[in-house]
Amino acid sequence: MLKTIKKYGVGLSLIAGLGCAGVVSAETTMVVGTWLPPTSVQNSVVWPTWAKWVEEATEGRVKVKIEYDVGHPKSYFQLVEDGVIDAGFSYHGYVPGRFRLPMVAEQPGMGVGAEAASVALWRVQQKYFQSADEFSGLEVVGMFTHGPGQLMTTIPIERIDDIKGKKIRIGGGVQADIAERLQVAPVSAPATKLYEMMQQGVVDGTLLPVGQQKAQRLAEVTKYLTTIPGGMYMGTFSIFINPDFLADLDPKDREAIMSVSGEKLSALAGKAWEETDYEGLEFAREQGVTIIEHDRNAPFTQDFLRLSEGMDQAWIDSVADLDINAAAALAELRKIAREYEAQKQE
Repeated sequence: MLKTIKKYGVGLSLIAGLGCAGVVSAETTMVVGTWLPPTSVQNSVVWPTWAKWVEEATEGRVKVKIEYDVGHPKSYFQLVEDGVIDAGFSYHGYVPGRFRLPMVAEQPGMGVGAEAASVALWRVQQKYFQSADEFSGLEVVGMFTHGPGQLMTTIPIERIDDIKGKKIRIGGGVQADIAERLQVAPVSAPATKLYEMMQQGVVDGTLLPVGQQKAQRLAEVTKYLTTIPGGMYMGTFSIFINPDFLADLDPKDREAIMSVSGEKLSALAGKAWEETDYEGLEFAREQGVTIIEHDRNAPFTQDFLRLSEGMDQAWIDSVADLDINAAAALAELRKIAREYEAQKQE
């Protein structure tokens, strides 16, 4: 089992004959767990960039070490809470029922990229959702979304009705509601198992951001990529640290870590994941995937939008037992995201 804190004594230096001691600050290693491969953007861009920020902000007193394949993606919340690893990230949909509030950013219709959605989610979490304490036992230091989820299949889907009854892998969260509305045969599995499942015909397709065409080489097993503006959904993630780990740090180092986290880390993660969508689309073209891009007025898009009607209210109703203004949170999330996206285009 990984130790929560690994401190290397640069420690106490005794100066013989002078009867005094000099203390040099210890170096602490923060062990960050990840369930995605080294080639994923989370491990190739987000963690290394944040690790550099942390080391610089703490003047080298805190370093970050990445540990791979510590457990199933859904276990990372518990692994960090229990102190098996110091920090990690995971997809909220892998733990149904525990994280209902972040689902606000998964609803169809936001129409922005992952960076804008991530910044908006972080701000709304801070303003509206903190009091609900859904992340009890964890210190959330960032929240982000992946890019718009699109449809990847091994069979042609020309009309929205063509997907009825097809075996579609879903990862949880709002995808379960979408799968029900599309009347597909849902197959629950982590994204890391998808290549093999599509290759062997276990599923006919999946809903995922286009970046996964390259990141997980799904373009090699995908024959058709069907996209609509803004996608069918967005997936939400959180980045979190064990509170005891933070409590054991010098206050100035805790403050330093938080100064390079929050909205700054959320924007970093969202932007990195968003950029993979462009790379994934190009990789899909190179691999010969048939790409069908429906515009907003296309029958396929309009049929999906009709099927998704009522999802906003369904989310609002799902959190009615929590003391938060869900309708206001949803409205502000979309306002922030769309204004942020517009500023990026200027």
